[in-house]
Amino acid sequence: MAQKRILLGVTGGIAAYKSAELVRLLKKAGHRVQVVLTGGAEAFIAPLTFQALSGEAVRTSLLDPEAEAGMGHIELAKWADLVLVAPASANFIARLAHGFADDLLTTVCCATAAPIALAPAMNQAMWSNARTGRNLELLQVDPQVSIWGPAQGDQACGDTGPGRMLEPQVIADLVTATESTGAGALTGQRVVITAGPTREAIDPVRYISNHSSGKMGYALAAAAKAAGAEVVLISGPVALAPPVGVEVRPVITALELFNAADAAVAETCDIFIATAAVADYRPRNETDQKMKKSGETLSLELVRNPDVLAHVAGHPNAPFTVGFAAETNDLEQYATGKLKKKKLNMIVANDVSQPGIGFNSDDNAITVFWADGRQTFDRSSKAELAQQLIQLVAQRYRQQSGR
Repeated sequence: MAQKRILLGVTGGIAAYKSAELVRLLKKAGHRVQVVLTGGAEAFIAPLTFQALSGEAVRTSLLDPEAEAGMGHIELAKWADLVLVAPASANFIARLAHGFADDLLTTVCCATAAPIALAPAMNQAMWSNARTGRNLELLQVDPQVSIWGPAQGDQACGDTGPGRMLEPQVIADLVTATESTGAGALTGQRVVITAGPTREAIDPVRYISNHSSGKMGYALAAAAKAAGAEVVLISGPVALAPPVGVEVRPVITALELFNAADAAVAETCDIFIATAAVADYRPRNETDQKMKKSGETLSLELVRNPDVLAHVAGHPNAPFTVGFAAETNDLEQYATGKLKKKKLNMIVANDVSQPGIGFNSDDNAITVFWADGRQTFDRSSKAELAQQLIQLVAQRYRQQSGR
């Protein structure tokens, strides 16, 4: 990949310590890196650290007399192929969203024509705050701005939830996946993703379902959006906030999901990723009233639901189709069998019998199979896996489509 000139903005937050490793990785990949620190960032990490790692002078002040003699902020804005802000604090996101230019970093962002990528990092309550959400919505519709992350997990304050900055290697991989023009790996592509469980009603208060939380599908939707795609997320009932900038189409039953997927593919779909845990069967008859206990046993007659994934893969103008296989044994055998039987382009397999990964977990470990290859991803957060998986999907899609 051609060398990029990356202006790394570091804002105030404990995640600033990770940015030093990010500089090292970007330099190792052959990029030139200049660093701009905000006043808050200097409270967490010294400029000298970044100067030693980048081999470039570190900028901290808009009104630096020596730098400003040559209109330094304009020079930086013109120099950058990519402005990357990692970590991007809630304060910085708010100021950028509203066009502030009251320090060096926000002024460069206002002056540059280069793409701007933000790697948010903040407490989970700050990330979930409605005002932060509105600021993110303003940035999400800005064609110059991409939002990478955040991840979920333990936070320095002791909380757990969304708001962790993506790991430096994941961010460096995203930079690599970004084309020299600044366009994402999936820019111009429409991606449809299914996520979460389905519920098949027995009576007005009971249903058949499964343990899917939807976290993997939602993470993939956010990663695909960050890669520049137009994303439609068909979601079963979950307790997750919609990814910023993603169109969510809620469904409950397998039949509703089938119809929503069929409609989305008919509209236009370049890539279809099926992470939803769709019920294979549904009760033949749903009673209008709550069923009362009447004996020691109860028999339900079940009928088979339509196969969403096979239907999409068999479409006359089938998109690049990626399936998921959650197995408890014989992972490779079942996954590759499903790949061939349903004529998929790729399948992502994970062993849900392992503790701490898969259903209802923030982590996962997967192996991806395609006709003539495979790739294994060791255990990491679903947000990080999603970034890596989207890069692989984009690569395979381009190879197959010749783009």
